[in-house]
Amino acid sequence: MSHSTRRALILGGSAVLAAGPAWAQGVAGFTANRAGTGVFDHAAFDALLARRARNSRDGVVRVDYRGWQASRADRAALDAYIAALEGLRPHSLTRPEQFAYWANLYNAVTIRVVLEAYPVSTIRTIRSGLLPGPWRRRVVTVEGVELTLDDIEHAILRRGWADPRVHYAVNCASYSCPNLPLRAWRGAGLGPGLDAAARAYVNSARAVRFDGDVLVVSSIYRWYADDFGGSDARVIAHLARYADEPLSSRLRSATRIDRHTYEWALNDIQRG
Repeated sequence: MSHSTRRALILGGSAVLAAGPAWAQGVAGFTANRAGTGVFDHAAFDALLARRARNSRDGVVRVDYRGWQASRADRAALDAYIAALEGLRPHSLTRPEQFAYWANLYNAVTIRVVLEAYPVSTIRTIRSGLLPGPWRRRVVTVEGVELTLDDIEHAILRRGWADPRVHYAVNCASYSCPNLPLRAWRGAGLGPGLDAAARAYVNSARAVRFDGDVLVVSSIYRWYADDFGGSDARVIAHLARYADEPLSSRLRSATRIDRHTYEWALNDIQRG
């Protein structure tokens, strides 16, 4: 995701402005398996993440929301980056670049939503009408289509790619969520990058742990169980695939998930 390349695609080595009216017929239009040859330079988002996000001792990537909110330049840079993404036609990008586009857009907009409400102790205090959390607010417009964060995650990424690793690519600004990437997603190296994100999360106690013989896993694997195979056995197999030893062996001998857990505290560097 980049601020410096506002509304520009790097297409065949030259920058081309994304133009034309919205062709997508609502959110469903973005899930079509169509692709161009374009890529996008996300260096500006990289720069913001380098300044405002960092690994903490507990393994959680935390964000300096206070410092980011206080910096007029960094808030403007985030706005410019999101505006640049809004100005693109996602289907002009390669298929891996489209995934990166949507995941980066989700993460950038989530950060902006938190900054607009900060200080908050949890993203769930930012409401969508009467509902907790900002996920049903219309927060961004792409090709004339107003989108919510739920639209991006569930209607576009999960439906369009049907890959459980979607859940390791997007960050909900919470302690128990898979980490916010310290570098924006790119189409190049996307598969290995998603595998690395999966391994990082699965091997953290936020995702999987044994309390004695009791297997405790993140509620993500209950909320979206179908994405991971639909049964305890298949969820456990998914976890074992990415787990390091000795966790992997323990998982392979497990027959059921005993408990789910999730902590919604904000991934704020002030709390780390």
